[in-house]
Amino acid sequence: MSKRKIEKYAFGVGRGLILAIYLIMVLAPIYWMFVTSFKTDKEIVNVNKITFWPEIFTFENYISLFKQLDFGIYLKNSLILSLFTAVIVLIFSILGGYALARYRFKSKSVIIGFFLLSQMIPAVLLTIPIYIIYANVELINTKIGLLILYVIINAPFCLIIMRSFFERIPVSLEEAARVDGCNKIQALWRVIIPVLFPGIVAVFVFAFIGAWNDLLMGVIFTSSAKNWTIPVGMKSLIGKYNVNWGELMAGGVIALLPTVVMFAFVQKYVVEGLTAGAVKE
Repeated sequence: MSKRKIEKYAFGVGRGLILAIYLIMVLAPIYWMFVTSFKTDKEIVNVNKITFWPEIFTFENYISLFKQLDFGIYLKNSLILSLFTAVIVLIFSILGGYALARYRFKSKSVIIGFFLLSQMIPAVLLTIPIYIIYANVELINTKIGLLILYVIINAPFCLIIMRSFFERIPVSLEEAARVDGCNKIQALWRVIIPVLFPGIVAVFVFAFIGAWNDLLMGVIFTSSAKNWTIPVGMKSLIGKYNVNWGELMAGGVIALLPTVVMFAFVQKYVVEGLTAGAVKE
């Protein structure tokens, strides 16, 4: 075997080991959360005997999660807020991204810079002024208040992402649609949007997950359990002197499922070419 082949083989083995170690580091906490959610409280707190699979397989943690904690309400709130946030952010991103990509106007670079700068500001610094504003307009402890916050937080970055997608689509596609008799709205809807579908899916999922995983805003701006989302409800399981590990792990498994499905859905479309099939040969 030549030296070059040995080096290539060693490189492949080393890369495989690094990827395997990384995969273990990522999957190990998820696996531990999954198996812990099916353990009894006695087995979970037994530090003298660590088990990697439940000795007594039980669904008690999941049952208790919905019966005692009203987890169904938190799940419904998270789904409604995340879906509405994703849809509203997607509409703003398509319209705003199209304007920033296709039109030239004064202060365009300033607007883009402002959107990018807004992502550098920690959200915790904005909580006090937003809280004061919300207190004056009576939006504290309301779902609509959380929805507005989620849209404001996720819209700038999603708009910038959508702008980059629009810029990668040839203007000639839109011009061809205009020649065939479409106006700007029809060209956008019938030609650009289908080509932009992978970008639309990516932005939708990004906004959905941004709202789904939020904890800070939910804790600060909601006080009653009927308005809590999943992260806020799970935080209530962490007490001053004890932690309900079984229910916490069960809630984590349920909260993880939409994220896994979303990322699987995104992966399918992101790998596609943005302009694949846009022009028939």
